[in-house]
Amino acid sequence: MKTGKVYLVGAGPGDVGLITQKGLRCLKEAEVIIYDRLLDERFLKLASPKAERFYVGKAAGAHTRSQSEINRLFVEKAREGKTVVRLKGGDPYVLGRGGEEAETLAENNIPFEIIPGVSSVVAVPAYAGIPLTHRRLSSSFAVITGHEAEGKSSINWEKLATAVDTLVFLMGMRNLPEIVVKLIEHGRSPDTPVAVIKEGTRPDQKTVVGSLKDIVTKVREHRLTPPAVIVVGEVVRLREKLRWFDNRPLFGKRILVTRARHQASALSQLLIERGAEPVELPIISIQPIPDSGELDGAISNLDQYHWLIFTSSNGVEAFFQRLGVLNLDARALGGLKVGAIGPATAKALMARGITADYVPDVYSSEGLIAGLSRWDIVGKRFLLPRADIADKKLANGLTGLGAEVREIVAYRTLPQPEAISQAKRMLLSGEIDVIIFTSSSAVFQGDPQINNITVACIGPKTADTAVKAGLKVDIVASEHTILGLVTAIEEYFREEA
Repeated sequence: MKTGKVYLVGAGPGDVGLITQKGLRCLKEAEVIIYDRLLDERFLKLASPKAERFYVGKAAGAHTRSQSEINRLFVEKAREGKTVVRLKGGDPYVLGRGGEEAETLAENNIPFEIIPGVSSVVAVPAYAGIPLTHRRLSSSFAVITGHEAEGKSSINWEKLATAVDTLVFLMGMRNLPEIVVKLIEHGRSPDTPVAVIKEGTRPDQKTVVGSLKDIVTKVREHRLTPPAVIVVGEVVRLREKLRWFDNRPLFGKRILVTRARHQASALSQLLIERGAEPVELPIISIQPIPDSGELDGAISNLDQYHWLIFTSSNGVEAFFQRLGVLNLDARALGGLKVGAIGPATAKALMARGITADYVPDVYSSEGLIAGLSRWDIVGKRFLLPRADIADKKLANGLTGLGAEVREIVAYRTLPQPEAISQAKRMLLSGEIDVIIFTSSSAVFQGDPQINNITVACIGPKTADTAVKAGLKVDIVASEHTILGLVTAIEEYFREEA
């Protein structure tokens, strides 16, 4: 059997966006993934669902596998002819035992490559607003392990303490008191600035700043625990001026995203860009209808209609899916005027080669009705492909304007009871700061004990549903779009500050 290959891939310090393009490509192509503690779950979602996964994380005093067992594992898998990714935090060769693992591969004649990663040495201080070098303050830096092999110390404190402008200690939280003592003892001023950065580059990053003489006390007061990066040097003084990551408008907020799984990513990305930590928990799922005969019949007779109105991108997806099954394409809509309730729906149409003839200024059923009242629609026939639980407001409004309206079920919206139970548990336990509802279908029954959670709704219709369900609504987007909702959440917390 042909021997496989092992890629030692640096995943970066935490932020999923910091993995290199080459590392990401290897991850997607891997047949076996052997991964460390502290890695974001989203890395595994980027890999093939068929890939074998082995967790080999290590914490102080709690190793799932010894290093020798880890070495045996990737050697065995490579000998099975598999493509193996050994996914490591930071960079494999910076205090990560990557060198030892590469030696094992070389000794066993296993082909391997090293894919460098963004090291926490540089990334974590950068995310805390601390440049390691600066023309006025620092022309050198050193990287030091804060946790050496048991019974061994190779750090020359006498030379290290004052020879280098900026010192970066990894894995040094437990030894912080000793580090401070050694640096002062060997000539570093007690007034030297120090930053201790926990969970660097992650949404829950926390930074404590002090000096050598008081940093131990400050860390204790803030109850910081490992892992953390320690930065010692004058460059720490630049943090207040250069901090950018932890002063974003939603930094530190854990926000529960209840959208259907295939729609959650765009909202989550907007939240991440503003510093929040999105927790995706789909409360509903979008499913095809079990019997598409009526929808197919309507599609086959589109020439009977004057208008085709879409009230969601899900409706667009369901409609065009059946259009393809019937061996039709966008040309079938050639004689129709097409309306979209908002820009997201219009964008979904555009992706299929259709430019909406009408998008209202207010993205709601009321907005559609008000806008179409200025069109000549008396006697015109409208087709509305919608969800199984859609209300009658739009259909009744158009009928009131003199149109002939046919509503047809294009997809089903199903609640997910397990996800709803999990959401309530997270809310009751205080794990969530904000819960987002982007449609009435995602709203679940409230509980008096969770009314201290901030509730954000995409528009008044969803907010009304939430209130009727016993929830206290704090935020209603004035623009009924995902961007409008995120902007409203930003404004709410800016006013609260």
